[in-house]
Amino acid sequence: MAGNIFGNLFRVTTFGESHGNALGGIIDGCPAGIELNFEEIQNELNRRRPGQSSIVTQRNEPDKVNFLSGILDNKTTGTPIGFVIYNKDHQSDDYRHIQNIYRPSHSDFTYEKKYGIRDYRGGGRSSARETICRVVAGSIAKQLIKDIKITSYVSSVGNISINKPYQDLDLSKIEESPIRCPDSYTAEKMISLIRKIQKKGDTIGGTITCVVKNVPVGIGEPVFNKLHAELAKAMLSINAVKGFEYGSGFFGSELTGSKHNDLFNSDGSTKTNFSGGILGGISNGMDIYFRIAFKPVATIMQKQKTIDKKGNLVFMEGKGRHDPCVLPRAIPIVESMTALVLADYWMYRKLSKYSSIRN
Repeated sequence: MAGNIFGNLFRVTTFGESHGNALGGIIDGCPAGIELNFEEIQNELNRRRPGQSSIVTQRNEPDKVNFLSGILDNKTTGTPIGFVIYNKDHQSDDYRHIQNIYRPSHSDFTYEKKYGIRDYRGGGRSSARETICRVVAGSIAKQLIKDIKITSYVSSVGNISINKPYQDLDLSKIEESPIRCPDSYTAEKMISLIRKIQKKGDTIGGTITCVVKNVPVGIGEPVFNKLHAELAKAMLSINAVKGFEYGSGFFGSELTGSKHNDLFNSDGSTKTNFSGGILGGISNGMDIYFRIAFKPVATIMQKQKTIDKKGNLVFMEGKGRHDPCVLPRAIPIVESMTALVLADYWMYRKLSKYSSIRN
């Protein structure tokens, strides 16, 4: 199976399935000499882990990472960093009923048709549990680019949205709510909607907004490897993501050039930031901000029509433990993928000038 590697200079390979013995990965290209804060790494995993509140799946996983190589005396050695996270609370019998049928809007059908076999236990490799490996790697990437601040929050659930730009929000309040929305009034409405949907055995989607501050000018590569293109690829690789927009996004298509252009200040900053901190695929020093749309989780606790392996029409109903809304647990995944992109391009930036590498 191809497609398990992300990045170029700072490169991550992941392995494992949702109901296998473990998941893990290898981080290659991480510079030597980074003194790692393991508490921060575990905190990021705790933000992603299941069972953290009543509005997420109740699968009870400790999600403790075990590092196998590439670290000595808490510092990176420059060699590949190997790590593993063991599965402790997988209940594979919850998926016996779909062994020979395909869940609507899930990858069951495409995996089986492509490979001739699939791991029906929680979706196997297609499960969002694979993202735990991205969070480990992203946590290390964050420590490599520690001066860059990456913050994400839930900006909408269903038709309930924060009607304020991120500049008007107190982002320090994100972790005060289980939905990870910094506006307390909107957060309560979101939670109420999720619980209502959950009682019906249904699921709901929404959006996450990510804000990146202190990005130096010059991050990103032109033409085919533009920074916003790589961020889009990173976000669209996350399970359940259906859309990506940065800066003014689709709203910008409604404006004229005279309204949309970001005029310069004398120091190189801009009076507005419709560009989303990126010009010509390269960071311009302004805040990078983007929004990601997540679909409702495909597995629902309601009876639906589907087909079996022979093409017969059958009925199925989801069983087991599933998120009624993925958004709060997706926050650290979004931040980790952002960090992986920026770490990779931060290293490329070091190679872009002879003056930066001659010593």
